[in-house]
Amino acid sequence: MRAARVALMGALLIAARAFGQADEKEPAAIIEIGGAGEWALTHGPAAYGPSVAVEVTPIKKRLEIEAGVTPFFSRGQTEWDTDLLFKKPYTLSKTTEFMFGAGPEWAHTITGGHSANSFAGEAALDFMFWPWPKRRLGWYAEPSYGYSFASGHQQSMSVTVGLLIAIR
Repeated sequence: MRAARVALMGALLIAARAFGQADEKEPAAIIEIGGAGEWALTHGPAAYGPSVAVEVTPIKKRLEIEAGVTPFFSRGQTEWDTDLLFKKPYTLSKTTEFMFGAGPEWAHTITGGHSANSFAGEAALDFMFWPWPKRRLGWYAEPSYGYSFASGHQQSMSVTVGLLIAIR
């Protein structure tokens, strides 16, 4: 499971380089490191945990792909969420970007020694803020909605906030 996540993130980094970024100002990838909170809309407790993701731009101004992993911890339960989002970027100003994205999500839940896997769909709004002109460091806020395809069709809202690190 962990090896698959690392392999997916590595493949996205390699794919970004293979597409050949024509503009030197565009980073090869952006690493997102932060914290996340998730609140079930149907049933279940709130959960919190760290989050890490990598984002690449295969088609400038048209498509960004983000792969991320977040372990959510709540009382008696751990849930590992892995998602792959396809995003449309919009530049709002020299320091602010907005993206709308959607894609699949896989959750591995461990409760009381038992584990279960489920697939879901996720939609996210991504706000990126770059306070310095060289865009090496910034911060982001990403609210999202998830809909599980497993029995019960659990729905959830989450928010991830953290640091952006551009890899050139």
